[in-house]
Amino acid sequence: MEALQPMLREVPAEDRPRERMLNYGAGALSHAELLAILLRTGTVSESAIHLANRVLSECGGLRGLVDMSRDQLTQIRGIGDAKALQIQAGIELGRRLARSTFDVRPTIRSPKDIAEFMREDMRYLQKEHFVCLFLNTKNQILAKETLSMGSLNASIVHPREVFRAAIKCSSASIVCVHNHPSGDPTPSPEDVNLTARLVEAGSIIGIDVLDHVIIGDQRYISLKEQGLM
Repeated sequence: MEALQPMLREVPAEDRPRERMLNYGAGALSHAELLAILLRTGTVSESAIHLANRVLSECGGLRGLVDMSRDQLTQIRGIGDAKALQIQAGIELGRRLARSTFDVRPTIRSPKDIAEFMREDMRYLQKEHFVCLFLNTKNQILAKETLSMGSLNASIVHPREVFRAAIKCSSASIVCVHNHPSGDPTPSPEDVNLTARLVEAGSIIGIDVLDHVIIGDQRYISLKEQGLM
């Protein structure tokens, strides 16, 4: 029979996540303690901190938690719709904060700008996501759209999907971005071939493909800088 975990009210006040955060600041808290504060309550048989530890364990840690859908989260015992949405709201706030140094309409001047704008969105994803940034004549970002979510090893997108979206928002040029879940941003032959197809289609339509940036873990590669487009 599974032993009952101590409830939060049974834990000394100085060891509770909220009290520890008040006394020592958020930086002193573990991942589980921060998550417990977001969850607010536990279940009948376990405290919020034990629920948070179990959620992280079942998700495979913070990286796994970032990529969990609401449906996947609610499959975890003790997590209903409200708690799932609280978790996703916290993750989204973190992503937005990571991008908050940009202007309301960021300008793309280099591959580094692209990587910094997209890194927090893409670095922990467990599948390849192909994203296009649609730019105006000043290279300011008009819109961002995810056009494909592939397997762990491949991302499939057709040029017509890319340029249909570009025309819809009156884009003058586009930048393509996708992630490599392995953490290694080295372009595959498929990445290079897809980029060539997009550049060719863009030249016919009159919408330039300025770059294709691949995001890894703490690294990125620009196909433009590598002379691959």
